[in-house]
Amino acid sequence: MYRFAAAAAFAVLAVVAFTASVERPVRTHRAIGQISASTWPYLPGSALPVRVDGFPVPYHVALVGEGSLSDAGTYLLGDAAGPGTATLVAGNANGIAARTLRIGAPPSADRDVIAIACYDDGLVFHDAVNFGVRGILAIAGAAGDAEFDARGRVAVADTQGDTLTFAGMSPWNVTRVQKVPFGDELAIDASGNVFVSNRDAGGGGALTRVTPDGKTVTVPTGETAEGLAIDEKRHLVYVANANDGTVAVVDARSMRVARRFRAVDRVFSIALSSNGKMLYAVSNQSSSSPFGAPGSVVAIAVDTKRPHAVKRSANLTFPIGIALDQNSATLFVTDESTDSIDVLNATTLRERQPPISTCHTPWKPFLDDRTHLLYVPCARADTVDVLDARTMRRVSGAPFQTGGYPLAVTVWHATGTANRTSR
Repeated sequence: MYRFAAAAAFAVLAVVAFTASVERPVRTHRAIGQISASTWPYLPGSALPVRVDGFPVPYHVALVGEGSLSDAGTYLLGDAAGPGTATLVAGNANGIAARTLRIGAPPSADRDVIAIACYDDGLVFHDAVNFGVRGILAIAGAAGDAEFDARGRVAVADTQGDTLTFAGMSPWNVTRVQKVPFGDELAIDASGNVFVSNRDAGGGGALTRVTPDGKTVTVPTGETAEGLAIDEKRHLVYVANANDGTVAVVDARSMRVARRFRAVDRVFSIALSSNGKMLYAVSNQSSSSPFGAPGSVVAIAVDTKRPHAVKRSANLTFPIGIALDQNSATLFVTDESTDSIDVLNATTLRERQPPISTCHTPWKPFLDDRTHLLYVPCARADTVDVLDARTMRRVSGAPFQTGGYPLAVTVWHATGTANRTSR
């Protein structure tokens, strides 16, 4: 499909310039293409597939500057790359395209940072104070979720591939682990094990555990695994299987399914109470959608021999993501149809206040329990909204621009460990 040249890109440009200057009896048209890339700086360790719009494959690609080109058609930037630029040039008989990429310095572990999993661009790092972009870690895939561990290492799931990417903050280093297919959500336990729900693994949903030394094990859980939650005390992982309406309970140590129970139709996102007794499940449905049934949130008692629903919210338009504030017993539920956040009492599942308007297509909310800030990535607006979870007032500078199609947020605090949301 692609043909790559390690020679300098100037050679490609020279050929184009020369052929353009030679007289021809018939004038030909050469298209000007565009190489897809961000104007924000790329961070060391990035892997960016070279994609050209404007003329068809195959085409030659050449590089000037830092990095290398793989046979698979990917621009690779080493962990030790310094700030600067690199230029990619692609061309064939039909057209030519060129793009200069900015290379940035990695974020420091000594400063608070926000990392946003963006489907189109990878993991986008922002300053936690002014929300400015620090750089992008391209993962050669579609970022679906991300989370920091206690050491300042962030894991990023590829929701369209089979690779889990890790970026260590101090010192900066990027590694990758294979055999983690179609990652939807991920969570990290106190031992550094990363658990990833797999939308599809061998024809069904599954859960993959990646140990700190990079070893993987995968167990089937049901149909289309989406949301997950960890019970640290009991060493259990709850996995929501959207297409069969069940929740699988997996023993985190043996990686065997301990039990599976009926939850609610289209169970998409889940959150677990801090005592491990109550599981909150989002039914990602809408009366006006092909599902033909209203969405809701259901509270399920899981500390009994047979897990069962004990509360159900009023009908919700099209709920999708959930975060739990343990201190105030409040649930924050995003609605992808109304572009709003439902604020529910976690005990009664009744409204605490009217829904809060936010940006277009809010996805997985993240509650930073240290700052009491609620981050809401809005997939179709390429923005992230930020509200004070205590007052539900929007903070200054929000919503702020981020990469393309943001789906999840995680936060690192320099004064201590990472913050985790209860979801």
